[in-house]
Amino acid sequence: MVVVRTAAGQGVIDAVDPRRTVLFRSDRHRQKVIAANVTQMVIVLATVPSFYEELLNRCLVAAAHQGIGVLIVMNKLDLAEQQTSALDTLPLYRELGYTLLPLTAKLDARPLLPYLHGQLSVLVGQSGMGKSTIVNGIVPQAAARIGDVSFALDSGRHTTTHSRLYRLDAESALIDSPGMQEFGLSHLTLPELARAYVEFGPYLGTCRFADCRHCGEPGCAVATAADRAEISTRRLELYRRLARELTNERTAIRGSDRRW
Repeated sequence: MVVVRTAAGQGVIDAVDPRRTVLFRSDRHRQKVIAANVTQMVIVLATVPSFYEELLNRCLVAAAHQGIGVLIVMNKLDLAEQQTSALDTLPLYRELGYTLLPLTAKLDARPLLPYLHGQLSVLVGQSGMGKSTIVNGIVPQAAARIGDVSFALDSGRHTTTHSRLYRLDAESALIDSPGMQEFGLSHLTLPELARAYVEFGPYLGTCRFADCRHCGEPGCAVATAADRAEISTRRLELYRRLARELTNERTAIRGSDRRW
């Protein structure tokens, strides 16, 4: 959108540029836009509270579908002794080619700055991962609210209620988005979901059946690759969980259409 200033505090829309990317989540009832025209998704994880690997995968799928770059930030490393399992999860994603940045934003968030330069980045992640702390660390005037973490419930509390854009310099900007506990992908087809799993690429199109869903069909090249430890069985199971969800939603939608 191009806005022309006409007077102090006033302006008119002069033109609307096409969207290059639209990052959104969806379920069978609605879609929720997170941000448009972003070039990079910064997925913020933390050692405390525990992060959901399935949510991480959903974010990666959404980014891949839109052609958006990904940076995975592992925050709160000063608390690593309390949640070492979180660190054990991430080497797989480095092996898949994703960039991982260890960070302790409470002490110093500036190591993130070089990764943001020249990008329109959006911060995404669960509540309590430290997104607001990161924003305050690199944009001090932002004064973003920071929420408490319940160690008993192993969860964070929402403090960011709407997305907000912060200009870092003439070429870089950062969007802080509200914390999320789920990321619906109902807008994807099964082939789009499979293509979003980068390690599946060499095997797609080589299954016995052209319409293979990679969910246990005979002659599935993806499953064979997992049996040979060429791809992660953990990632394959996460894919299958999402594939079943999409299949069930489409079945429910078709049933609803028939009733009408």
